[in-house]
Amino acid sequence: MRFFCLLTVLALLIGGCTPSSPPFDLVVRNGLVYDGSGGEPYRADIGVRGDSIAAIGPDLGRAIRSIDATGMAVAPGFINMLSWANESLLVDGRAQSDLRQGVTLEVMGEGRSMGPLNARMKQEMTENQQALRYEVSWTTLGEYLKHLEDRGVAVNVASFVGNGTLRTHVIGYADRAATPEEMQEMKDLLARSMEEGAVGLSSSLLYSPSMHADTEELTELARVAGRYGGMYISHIRNEGDELFEAVDELISICRDADVRSEIYHLKASGEANWWKMDSVIRLIDRVRAQGLPVTADMYTYNASSTGLHVQLPEWVRKEGIDAMLKELEDPAVRERVIGELTFRNPPDRILFVGFKNPDLRQYNGRRLDEVAAELGLPPGEAVVDLIVRDQSRIQVVYFSMSEENIDRKIQQPWMSFCSDAGAYSAEGVFLEQSTHPRAYGSFIRVLGQFSRDKGLFPLEEGIRRLTSLPAENLRLERRGHLKVGHYADIVVFDPAEVRDNATFADPHQYATGVRDVLVNGCLSLENGTPTGNPCGRFVKGPGARAAMP
Repeated sequence: MRFFCLLTVLALLIGGCTPSSPPFDLVVRNGLVYDGSGGEPYRADIGVRGDSIAAIGPDLGRAIRSIDATGMAVAPGFINMLSWANESLLVDGRAQSDLRQGVTLEVMGEGRSMGPLNARMKQEMTENQQALRYEVSWTTLGEYLKHLEDRGVAVNVASFVGNGTLRTHVIGYADRAATPEEMQEMKDLLARSMEEGAVGLSSSLLYSPSMHADTEELTELARVAGRYGGMYISHIRNEGDELFEAVDELISICRDADVRSEIYHLKASGEANWWKMDSVIRLIDRVRAQGLPVTADMYTYNASSTGLHVQLPEWVRKEGIDAMLKELEDPAVRERVIGELTFRNPPDRILFVGFKNPDLRQYNGRRLDEVAAELGLPPGEAVVDLIVRDQSRIQVVYFSMSEENIDRKIQQPWMSFCSDAGAYSAEGVFLEQSTHPRAYGSFIRVLGQFSRDKGLFPLEEGIRRLTSLPAENLRLERRGHLKVGHYADIVVFDPAEVRDNATFADPHQYATGVRDVLVNGCLSLENGTPTGNPCGRFVKGPGARAAMP
């Protein structure tokens, strides 16, 4: 505070301002302001004092520092509704792949979160680290998020509590219902996490142990999150053949738990299911018209990314990756798995992007059908062989969606956006693996490809759904709009030049067109270059505010 006062006095002496009208710390001048409301943009200056917006208007006058935004758009910081930056930020806090797209808040915790942990979970987290290495020095989710803030990160961070993490903490990976005592313990852990600042409860029902929770268990937990003002958000149980049933389950939880609910990365996976997307959109519109607060998010590509292991029968996956790998050591089990394996996506639509074993990384960027041919194995046998050799689930990209459905989804007014990826740098350890281009381009494509180039919605509407829509869904205070009194999370970009450059063949390429990014009034990106400033904070959900004395 003393340093800031000295700077202010110095600026007054130099600039001739009067003490009654102190200069702003920073003014973004002459930009076209898209305030996040979805309304028409207007030309104005934005004055920043400390971490907040102090004034918006014409010719705001003197400032300690100015950013000339002539010819540029000025918007609130973008919100990544499904980020896997939880490990990458521990290694490199610059979050460059997202920051250079204008992202100022990473919302983590899809189905599993970085807390609450017990001793066994902390040991497993340490032992299962691959290329990204870090010390597990926290126990609760709040401690993890504060740890990121204390280490210094360029962007804000928030997280859901994963129901898979609660189950692992209390039950482990067993495929069974929780006892009443276990249910109460999970509810207590969730309540403590909400009071620490978690934004809600998440589930990821395709994966163990999240998948072992039935609808009743999820509803009971969601009620706890709802009591703290939190949201229930889910990677629903099925995105293909049983898509309708999975969406119905989320809607029933929303209704019965009386909680805002969102579908992670909504999709109709597999060509045989593409026709279902129109029906799902109509269903969501119908329940919203009835007053149910159901929303969704998406990444802006027609390809998903997860483990190759999801091609295997559920019975061999249900106890988790380690148990699956142990079972696959048995030749009889391997033979049975190969015999029962049915491809959800054809082998020529499965692209390898992440191996644990360095000897197998030669296959990154190649498709399963050609790798299987090179190995001289049928595709099903190649899948099992590679999983065993790699001793991991193997990260792959599935080309499973239609471009027409992407266009349909992206025009829905209740749709926000995510990367479903880490926040990486195109350097160092991150280059040891390939990745999905969504890590570098999911948000910028909203502004460039889909708004400017395809004309599917006005730029102001795209910005609304990158900013105020997710902020309001998450019940975040003073985020998501450019308003006086709001935190100064501000993006300056050139609407004519924004574009994604990452490809499936070469994904580690930064987006271009975003010039400056402020996070809490602090410059994280200046003239297209990360500053290294530790601008980010732990952004807390409404439960933390409710728990304050």
